[in-house]
Amino acid sequence: MPIYSLTEEIVFPAADLADDSGILAVGGDLSPARLLLAYASGIFPWFSDGDPLMWWSPDPRFVLFPEEVRVSRTMRQVMNRKIFDITCDRAFIDVIRSCGAPRKGHDGTWITGEMVEAYCELHRLGFAHSVETWKDGVLAGGLYGVSLGGCFFGESMFSRESNASKAAFVRLVMKLRGMGFELIDCQVHTNHLESLGARHIPRADFLRILERSLGRPTLRGSWSGLIAP
Repeated sequence: MPIYSLTEEIVFPAADLADDSGILAVGGDLSPARLLLAYASGIFPWFSDGDPLMWWSPDPRFVLFPEEVRVSRTMRQVMNRKIFDITCDRAFIDVIRSCGAPRKGHDGTWITGEMVEAYCELHRLGFAHSVETWKDGVLAGGLYGVSLGGCFFGESMFSRESNASKAAFVRLVMKLRGMGFELIDCQVHTNHLESLGARHIPRADFLRILERSLGRPTLRGSWSGLIAP
């Protein structure tokens, strides 16, 4: 499959035209309109500093169905003991910057300054959200992503304390499940998310579920009252 070159026009080729590695297109920009169209089309940006802007739609797709979340006995104990205070949309900029900070054993980051600015704008517009875990008033972990219709597109998470990011993820999944969300897009495989119940599904199935989930209204705006600390 060819890799498509985007222009200033805000359009994408069909997601199922991505090559075997999942790359669909290069170029374009990270404007809110383009990002929202990408997510609604089953496409996401992923590139490193100094590389061209790249757009992906891998097959298979790594997802979590909220009703399939697995919470280990240890994690249940962590949640029941309320080791962490958990909030939503309280510290978006701190979460995304922490997700983009250098990590042991990894060179560089894909969360560039351009990415931070773009997702902060989506947050300001009410589409991007963060979940934070706090310990003794200090940010211990969290995650951020984008919400459209009945789908939450997880982007990244970080942890400074054991189980901090898992606690944020589990609390979010439980809340979204209660609200009738159909799908959490995890994009690509990680052992961390697999342990929580995420699995691969064919891209065609993902796109079909996504199209259906976009038929419900988007819960736009601050989610600060969604999860009580």
